[in-house]
Amino acid sequence: MGRRDRYTAEVESLYRQHGAALLLFASAISGDPCRSQDALHQVFLKAIENGSLSQAINKKSYLFACVRNAVLNEAKRQDRSMPLDADSAWFSPPDRDYAGELNLRRALGDLPDDQREVMILHVWGELTFSEIGDLLGISSNTAASRYRYALAKLRGSMFAKENSCADAR
Repeated sequence: MGRRDRYTAEVESLYRQHGAALLLFASAISGDPCRSQDALHQVFLKAIENGSLSQAINKKSYLFACVRNAVLNEAKRQDRSMPLDADSAWFSPPDRDYAGELNLRRALGDLPDDQREVMILHVWGELTFSEIGDLLGISSNTAASRYRYALAKLRGSMFAKENSCADAR
């Protein structure tokens, strides 16, 4: 197997390994599943074509940064913003709690963009706060603070919904 074939196989492996989290991240930024898929595929195609991943020290963080840039660049080209799609695939547990999932998606959608971005990168992207800080151009402490604020807002939002459901009985 040649060097080019090994590199292509590595890129395919990274796509299988991180593609779902990258797509979720792109969807959270763009709000459009189609544009998100396009951005994700564009990133991986460029990686295969120009070999950019071979120089990356942390390939996962690099991919998140590339996807973020691709989505933001496309949004600039489109010069419009769309709301977060309520039907994007956030969760896939075996015994789905559709009402809970919908409430959590709404609560995530209500978070400020910077907090939602950090939440998704940390929980679904499995990036450290240091990696998130590097990706977003902020300190790791700022990333951790945004995460804590997001958690507090999510707890408050979810707790309020649970209490309102209990009071309705």
